[in-house]
Amino acid sequence: MNCITQECPWQSNMVTLGNRDLLVTYKTAFFCSRRCPAQVVLKSYDWAIEKRKAKTCVLSGNHSQIEKDVVHYLLKGNQPIILALARGIKKRLEPEFTEALERNRLLIITPFESSVTRVIQETANKRNDLMAELADEIFVAYARPGGNVEQLVMKWLKKGKRVSTFDVVENRHLLEAEVVEV
Repeated sequence: MNCITQECPWQSNMVTLGNRDLLVTYKTAFFCSRRCPAQVVLKSYDWAIEKRKAKTCVLSGNHSQIEKDVVHYLLKGNQPIILALARGIKKRLEPEFTEALERNRLLIITPFESSVTRVIQETANKRNDLMAELADEIFVAYARPGGNVEQLVMKWLKKGKRVSTFDVVENRHLLEAEVVEV
């Protein structure tokens, strides 16, 4: 389902700030469990730099440290970025976000009003589903076996979404589930 052109349950409730035209570009969503192996962290940095150089639009959260690091590397480029929040949009943004907004290369989205100020598992899950729905493909750097990211990945694999991951031993369970290796 292309939720940009068809009615989606979340679309009318989505709060945005920035360039909404980015919603119609090809998007890769970045997911990673909060705690991940060191080699996955380093590979994620390289992945972000590769996406930046290729000018690929990446859709990412900005809550966990790995998400913040990936967004940091992406902001150093010129490619479009969509930042998905698991809370409302703050009144004051970080200077790097303001600059990217001014350059028309950033869209901040959230399914929450500004009154939602704390990230909890429920808001993170809702944000993750929004990201997966909007994405043309999903990249998962690492998913802890049995964790929320793995559950999300399996749900979207069943729906036919293209999902890829690093070929590392810690992701064997994903690769065995037909996630594509990069």
